[in-house]
Amino acid sequence: MLEPLFAPSVQHTLDLIGIFVFAISGALLAVRKNFDVFGIAVLAEVTALGGGLFRDLIIGAVPPAAFTDLGYFVTPLLAALLVVFLHPQVERIQLGVNVFDAAGLGLFCVTGTTKAYDYGLGLTQSATLGLATAVGGGVLRDVLANEVPSLLRWDRDLYAVPAMVGATMVVLCIRYDTLNPFTSSLAVVTAFVLRLLAMRYHWRAPRAWNRRSTVREE
Repeated sequence: MLEPLFAPSVQHTLDLIGIFVFAISGALLAVRKNFDVFGIAVLAEVTALGGGLFRDLIIGAVPPAAFTDLGYFVTPLLAALLVVFLHPQVERIQLGVNVFDAAGLGLFCVTGTTKAYDYGLGLTQSATLGLATAVGGGVLRDVLANEVPSLLRWDRDLYAVPAMVGATMVVLCIRYDTLNPFTSSLAVVTAFVLRLLAMRYHWRAPRAWNRRSTVREE
């Protein structure tokens, strides 16, 4: 069993904050797509909990935490309610939402990786599930909203890569028996800072080298 990153109460609070911010992003997309209230709530829930649900089902942590802790389920609904009534104001603080979203990305890629390893997965598989925990909800959000997932689009700032870096740092620390609250926090901060830098300087992943396609870009 790995040493926990934070005390249980602190970890739970941070999880709820990350879930709330992820839910905000899902609810805002639903508003832009002109969804009704039910659609806004569904997209908020899926965005906030999708990655964690996928991880828990894969590793056999059932029932998933989202169904055993009422706070995990209610928090996205509160975010959806906020967006329903105050979405113009929320849109105006989008930068702040993005900053908290980046923090949630860093936190969830690390906690997702450590939880997967605690359930007996190998290092590579744990890092993969850490990445899925961080970005899975966003992928489901985009699919339900009939959009190409943001992390697959070349014209979007790096999102999955910072989570991959954070998850990789965790498994390397596990491999060399150096994982502790300090190194785990360092992985969270690294993913967080990389995401902020990607947003600030519009870093994007490279496309296919020396493309000769005649197909029109979309």
